[in-house]
Amino acid sequence: MTSLYYTDMNKETINKADIEMIIKNMEAAGCSSSDIDRARAMHDEGLDKELISCLRKCRCSLVEEMHETQRRVDRMDHLIRLTERS
Repeated sequence: MTSLYYTDMNKETINKADIEMIIKNMEAAGCSSSDIDRARAMHDEGLDKELISCLRKCRCSLVEEMHETQRRVDRMDHLIRLTERS
């Protein structure tokens, strides 16, 4: 089985096989189709440094979603504790 993890982002340019692996990883990470389309367009235009910036922004969005989910779980834990005390 081929790993979906891509670790060699320090190259000057990203080739076609690399961008396909990046797109697969973005899909697996749950990035939006608009972010994926934007990443592909940046690559097609030769904007690989901007692509890396776009990936970082997508990562930040995913982290914020994770934090919001954690806040909801914390609220549920609080409700459970309150209910157990009753």
